[in-house]
This record gives sequence, structure tokens and C-alpha cells, in this order.
Amino acid sequence: MAQQTAHVRTRILALAATAATAAVLLIPAPAHAAGSEEQRSPTAKTIEPTLVARATLSADHLEAGPPSGALASPGNGRTGPFAGQVVPGFSAMIDNGDGTFWAQPDNGFGSKANSADFLLRNYLVRPAWKTAEGGSGEIVIERFVSYNDANRVLDFPIVNENTDDRLLTGADFDIESIVRAKDGTFWVGEEFGPFLLHFGADGTLLERPFPMPGGAKSPQNPYLGTGETPLVRASRGFEALAGSNNGRYLYPVLEGAYANDPDLRRREILEFDTKRGTYTERTWSYQTDQDANVIGDAFTVRSDVLLLVERDDFEGDQAVTKRVYEIDLSRTDAAGYVEKELVLDALRIANPDLLATGDGYGTGEAFSLPVQSFETVVRLRDGRLLIGNDNNYPGNDARITGTPDDTEFDVIDLTRQRVPSSDITVVGHRGASGYRPEHTLAAYQAAITQCADFIEPDVVATKDGVLVARHENEIGGTTDVAARPEFADRRATKTIDGAAVTGWFTEDFTLSELKTFRAIERLPQLRPQNTAFDGLYQVPTLDEVIDLARHSVSCQGAPVGVYPETKHPTYFDSIGLSLEESLVTQLAVNGLDHAGAPVILQSFETANLRELDRLTDVGIAQLVNASGRPYDFAATGDIRTYADLVTPAGLAEIATYADGVGVEKSVAIPRLADGTLGTPTAVIGDAHAVGLAVHAWTFRRENAFLAAEFRSSSDPAGIGDLAGEIRVFVEAGIDGLFSDNPDVAVAALD
Repeated sequence: MAQQTAHVRTRILALAATAATAAVLLIPAPAHAAGSEEQRSPTAKTIEPTLVARATLSADHLEAGPPSGALASPGNGRTGPFAGQVVPGFSAMIDNGDGTFWAQPDNGFGSKANSADFLLRNYLVRPAWKTAEGGSGEIVIERFVSYNDANRVLDFPIVNENTDDRLLTGADFDIESIVRAKDGTFWVGEEFGPFLLHFGADGTLLERPFPMPGGAKSPQNPYLGTGETPLVRASRGFEALAGSNNGRYLYPVLEGAYANDPDLRRREILEFDTKRGTYTERTWSYQTDQDANVIGDAFTVRSDVLLLVERDDFEGDQAVTKRVYEIDLSRTDAAGYVEKELVLDALRIANPDLLATGDGYGTGEAFSLPVQSFETVVRLRDGRLLIGNDNNYPGNDARITGTPDDTEFDVIDLTRQRVPSSDITVVGHRGASGYRPEHTLAAYQAAITQCADFIEPDVVATKDGVLVARHENEIGGTTDVAARPEFADRRATKTIDGAAVTGWFTEDFTLSELKTFRAIERLPQLRPQNTAFDGLYQVPTLDEVIDLARHSVSCQGAPVGVYPETKHPTYFDSIGLSLEESLVTQLAVNGLDHAGAPVILQSFETANLRELDRLTDVGIAQLVNASGRPYDFAATGDIRTYADLVTPAGLAEIATYADGVGVEKSVAIPRLADGTLGTPTAVIGDAHAVGLAVHAWTFRRENAFLAAEFRSSSDPAGIGDLAGEIRVFVEAGIDGLFSDNPDVAVAALD
């Protein structure tokens, strides 16, 4: 395990105080799988995304024009109509290279029905950047062009049909993306068609809208025939648009999956030839991290290489995915998807100059862009990234609850820097489950943000054989299934590893059924703050967890590792849903089934680990509990216990099929009768003697889980001195640890 997965991480900032908002408190920090014999440097060179300039426009800013928002949904204390034209953030931008940008809002208030009084425009803006050297930090709007159909090229009715200038509105088109042609005209991607629109530099529509190839339409398409089934989902059209460097080709990207696509994570990239005015036959498939994610923007870096914004629909502390990926259209993986590489996780950005302090959530020393609609990315000419938001005025309040989000532009520097490193592996136990409901992508993302080296999914199977992440196959306490009357008849009592268990079981649901459930906090009495996230997040598949990890960048710039645990393998074998073969297949599909991959497989049973050792070359860890015995021993009549496994002879046998042991804390340091820590056992030294790394579990900050001397009070839910407890185990020689609170673990190692 240690030899195969050793990878240095970097510590970038001192840890912020642990709090409920910890998912965005930290900048990535280091750790590596301990026990490796290779030489390590005390520092490592990595990219530390850093906020270097910022500018904002008040959410309540109005531009000249007729009142807008008469039918907009009220929110955050604002109710239309508003006394001018709202500027609801920007969905697309163009860098003019002279300090100004063309910045384009979308259709206004979100739908055809409520946006007829919103005029479609393209604003020329000049940010007065706030930097470490000063600056007002204001976005100044200098002028705008109004999109119009004065040439009467449209053959369907528009809101301003009978006016001379025929100004276009948000009830006519939902404009979302923009590319400037070599001749100064604008190509715009929109969602109601979806169409490509070609406007002159003055905003006049030059040609009829270009429909999608094959007649694909959305429900809002003005040409949709009676009884015709839309192939494009509502509001899932051309949110993103990039152009080739030579100006000839456009690359519109669908925001969501086609309505008939069984893979809800697939997003299609098309190619349009502006010279011929037609789509080419070339298309590409992009796979999002999870099926609910959407594509927010696209930007051409160089030939065939694009930046794509991928985001979820959550905001504030609920946000999970606000990312910029780089793709190369000339490279696809074995499944036919373009390969993607993380450029920026907008939920973890350093802010050493405190450029946004006081502006609300995520604006401190650790900065994030946790807005719902992260919809702008521009690579500036000096290589830095400009990112920005559509604020969906007046509905979004990611920064300050109850206050509409301002429009903001943030400039991010991606220069490599040398930073300190450490040598203890930190595993996000079921993610950062001390802050988010366990085994959700939100918990895993929080762990990555808090600098965990590995994330740990417990693996069980669905009825149709798909591996998913749940602590147990019984899901009554970790999902909302009990509140779903249509599934009441699936409540059952089963014998799992010799014990009767009553509830709802993953193996009785198909994946599509399971995806309708939402996660809930497993320990609400101890972690009441986590219940605020109940009902938000899906149960992820193992593939989604692996994808998140391998597309995330550790503090050293390497992929984050995965540490899957097979749950109840003997039981799943008995019902024809063997976990091992599917697990290895998933690793192979993701390119991780090889020695050196950042993967460690673990189990409390032994026979399945021996099988996995034959099936794969990735790292393997034998889990050891403080009492009892592996269930496969019980099932076969083997009288040995876990205590036998950690004798010198037992550890030597483990070393024949595994690379390390994951021991319950008291196996390494037992607790005395008064609940305090005793003297370390010989297990750590004995394991090291036969070449096994030792990872201890589980380190949690609540008093209920801490040794007595580290508790803060008699309140089981009170927060104690977890860092102090961790230091004792590190001094005893452990090589890594599992923690529900990776941020505290990282702080303890500094």
C-alpha cells in the first residue's frame, strides 16, 4: 500500500478554525501514504489558485430602459417591477484586451413567461479591479448594444413584433453564450431553440436562427410541432459556446443530457462551420461528475483545447461542484468521452490579500465562488482566469442569506509555487462526514477541500448490480426512503453477517429507484448542524466517487486517492451480487487498475481481500476491529479472531496479500478503565516489521468518540480536542488515519 500510493501533498495555508462551514475554510494541504522508503522533499511545487483581483456590480443596479421584472418571482426582499432594466449577472464574456469586456446577461428572469419586459443586451463593461495595490473594485458599465430583429429575418412572432426597432426580449430567446467573429460580429448560443444566433456588431440579427442538426428541439422551440417530442430538455440548450482560433468553427455545448439518453451524465459538444452555415458531422461526448451537473461556459485555449465550466445547482454551503475543466477534442477515453483535467476548483481558492473579506460566505482567507450559476470563464491574455456569475436576480443569495448576490468578476492566478509537505496520510472517512451527510459527493468534495489525501466510499450493490456508496446496505438511517410510501412494502428483515437487520436494503432497489432518494444525516443527535443538508444529495455510484477523486487535484497536483471498503462481501456473494469483480471493473474503466494507482481496497473480511489481491495490483488494507472476528471466518468455522490477526504471526500472514492494516484506534492504543488512553501496543511496530503500513480509525471531534482526556465536557455532542488525540497516535507511529474531520487532522499534523 505505502509503496504503491505514496504521494506528497502540500500545505498551503494555516488551518482555519473548525466550523460548520468547514467545507470552504481550507486551502489544499499535504499528506502522503506513510511507510514508503522513497526520499521525500520537505517542500513540493504545486499550483495554488489565488485570487488576485476582484470587482463587483450591485445586484440592484439598473440600466436605462423600460421597467423590467413585472412577472419575476420575488426573492430576497425584492419584488418587481423594477424601475429600469435589471442586470441579472452575466452568462458570457469577451475580453477586448484593453481593460474592457463585452458581458452578456441571459434572458432575464428564467422563463419565457416572466421575461417579456427584459431586453436582450450585450454590455461593454470596465472593471476597476481591487487588487493588493488598491482599486475600487467596481464594475462600470460604459454602454450596451441591444439585440434586435430590425431586419425582420425572424419568421415567428416576437414580443416587439409591431415596432420599428423590434428589440428582442427574454420571451423571444434565452441567450447564454457568446463568441466574437473575426469581423466583429457576435455568435450567440441560446436555449429556447436551441439556436445559434448571428448578430452584427450593433446587435442586429443578421440571419435566421440556425437550428440544431437532426431537428432536435427544446420544449420552448417556436417551431415545435403539435405532438412532437422535444429531444432537448427545457433550459438545457447551448449554455456554452466556444470558437476555433481561426474563427471558422463554433463549438456549442448542451447544458444537459438529451431527453432520450440513458446516460444522464453525457453532454454533447457539436461543431458548426460558420463559413458554410451548417453543422459538421463531428460531435464529442463529455461526462459530468454527476447526472445533475450542468455545463456553464466554454472557452477556447488553443486548437482543440477548451475550458468548460461544470457546476451543480446548489449555492452557498450546499455547493459541491463549481469547477473549470480542460478538455482536448483530439483525445477521448476508452468509453468515448473527451478526457478532462481539472484546472480550477472554484470552491478552494487562496485569498492572501483578503480582497473580498466581509462580502459574505466564502470571501475570507479561503475564497470560493459558491454561487448557483457559475457561468463565466475567460482565459486572459496573461494566462490568468476570469470567473464570474449569473446572479439570477433577485433569487440567489449564496454570499449573504436574504440579500441578492452581486455580480462579481474574480481573477485567479494559477502560478506554481513551492510549499511545505507532510508525510501522514489523511483519509476523509466517508468524506468529511463530520460536516456533511456521509457518503455524498458533498461530503467527498468537502474532504477534498479540507485536504484529505484519500476519500473513502463504503461499497454495496443495487438490485441491478451497480456499486454505490453507503455505509451499510440497510439505508433507512441514511436516506429518506422511510418517508417514501411507495416503497413501504420493501421494508424487510434480513440476516446480515449473522445478525437480524430490519429496514430497506440497496439490493432491493434498482439504481434508478435509488437515485430518487436523498441522503440524510446518520447521527443527527451528535451532528444536528448536518441535518440542514438533509434531502439535498443523491446516493452516488462508486463510479461517480472515483470520477470525483481522479478529476480532483491534490495539493501536490496528483489525483486524490480512493479507499473503497467492500461491505458484507460474504453476504453479497450469497445473493449473487459479488462486489469484487464489479469493483475491479470500475477501477479498470477509470484507468486505476494498476500498481501505483492512488487506490487502496479494504475490508473487514479476509477471503475477499485475497481474491482482490489476485485480481488487481492496487493497494490492499486489512481492516481490524477491536473485538470479534471477520465474518468469513465465522461462516467457515475458523475460530481465529481479530486479535489473532494482529499477532506477529497474523500480521506476517496479512503481509502475503495486503500492503497495510487499518486498525480500530484501541488496537493501537487501548483505553483504560477511566476512558483515557493507555500505553501503545506492539501492533504498530510489529506491522512495520513485516512491511505493513498502519492506518488507524476513526478520529472524530465529538466528545462521544474521544478519549476522556480530550473531551471538552460531558455533552456527547460537544467538540473536544481531536487534534490532541491525533498527535498521540502520530507519536506512536501510525502512518495514516481516517477522520470525519479532515481539516482538524491536517491541522494536527502541521
